[in-house]
Amino acid sequence: MFTKKYFLLLFIILLQGILYSQANATSFNKAFKEGEFLKYRIHFGAINAGFATIKLTTETKNGQELYHASGKGWTVGTAKFFYVVKDTYESYFTKGYIKPVIHKRRVDEDGYIIRRDKFFDFDNKTVTVEDLEKNTKKVYPIDKVQDMVSALYYLRNLDLNSIKNGSEANVNLFFDGESFPFRLKFIKKEIIKTKFGKVKTWKVQPLVQKGRVFENNESLTIWITDDENKIPIRIKASLVVGSLKADLENFSGLANSFVIVADK
Repeated sequence: MFTKKYFLLLFIILLQGILYSQANATSFNKAFKEGEFLKYRIHFGAINAGFATIKLTTETKNGQELYHASGKGWTVGTAKFFYVVKDTYESYFTKGYIKPVIHKRRVDEDGYIIRRDKFFDFDNKTVTVEDLEKNTKKVYPIDKVQDMVSALYYLRNLDLNSIKNGSEANVNLFFDGESFPFRLKFIKKEIIKTKFGKVKTWKVQPLVQKGRVFENNESLTIWITDDENKIPIRIKASLVVGSLKADLENFSGLANSFVIVADK
């Protein structure tokens, strides 16, 4: 059965969709700019399950100009008969060399509520997590980490020219009170058909844990545009109970040209 944890799972995957190695990150943000907007359509099998969007703006916090990325996910149509999801993930992060400053998570799923804020302090290597529902505050040690939203932008600036088929990369993420490594395997370059036309992509596979959700360790596949934007354009996940798919539905405000492969 299509349950809310699978929708939330894919939404989180979207927000971390292009996780490369931290080693080659640059301090110049050439892959994106203020005003960028991405929208994805999510399917569970043949069901049009929902949408996810992510928008980038600029805001000032405590006198510091920051990027503000806001990701939203919600169910539509038939999926709403099973449950209603309305989730928001936000990140405020520095310009130039990207570091998260504030991360906000708002989850509303059939009355199940999460309201949690994270405040990063890289000078003292700590993050303070405030749970607004439970009225608690906890401090955790961190080092070089990204939150689930800032990682998308931080890693889009990487130079992929040296990446080869079969290469693996790692990145450290902080989520739900812990830091953990995320491994990614580059499979091959591939031209795929999309609603926009044929697009050059990198096919990549995050190495996920086999168990109650995924069928095997390589059940998740992501296609990212092989251009200066490096945006996730398609995601597929084979689950124990079925399959999920997300496709880029709409976009605007890209920093670079969106390249379509012409038919010969």
